[in-house]
Amino acid sequence: MNSICVFGDSVARGVIYDEKKEKYTFLKNCFINIFAEDFNIPVTNYAKFGCTITKGVELLKKHQEELSKYDYTILEFGGNDCDYNWAEVAACPEKIHLPNVPFDVFKERYETVIKQVKMCGSRPILLSLPPIEPNRFFNWVSKGLNRENILKWLGTKETIYNWHAQYNEIVLEIAKKHQIPIIDIRKAFENRDCSELICKDGIHPNEKGHALISKSVSVSLASYLAQGHKVTAQL
Repeated sequence: MNSICVFGDSVARGVIYDEKKEKYTFLKNCFINIFAEDFNIPVTNYAKFGCTITKGVELLKKHQEELSKYDYTILEFGGNDCDYNWAEVAACPEKIHLPNVPFDVFKERYETVIKQVKMCGSRPILLSLPPIEPNRFFNWVSKGLNRENILKWLGTKETIYNWHAQYNEIVLEIAKKHQIPIIDIRKAFENRDCSELICKDGIHPNEKGHALISKSVSVSLASYLAQGHKVTAQL
């Protein structure tokens, strides 16, 4: 029987914002759990809330001796890497502000993680990033801050969406360059009303969003498992 482990951020972990409880909670029917149950495949989820690729490198090292037990390792990073310290932006919009993990560092460390997975004997599979809802995201990150200053620095709220999308493009480029299987979950959101699929914070898929993602993941992973897909490209 195939076995799978997952490294990534809160999207992969299945974290959603519960508006009734007004806090983040774990979704029982997250896309990873749906797949594991539908296909009766053991999945170990190492993803963590707030995890960047930098933290992912550290987390992978912590569990590297265990990776040989898993046929596949799913990787999902980028959502936190492209984020900013919005309090600093609001306080000084005239200054240059860097994201949590800049482009070049993100790419380099993502490739490092892929190499580590291969060296440990597991096969990496990448996930693209689900889109954000820019208006909700702006309202969320600007709570209690100077919204005018943040918008002055951004230019438009759409800048947030475009910036996040560029990190998704890096993930797609890495997969293509190194011939790594990728499940493009972002495509599932195209031509749909994301307000029905994204939480109040504008970035976490809600239960409907996870149900949508699970369809893409199930179809793609079932195909990889059936084919005994092997990753032969070297970094």
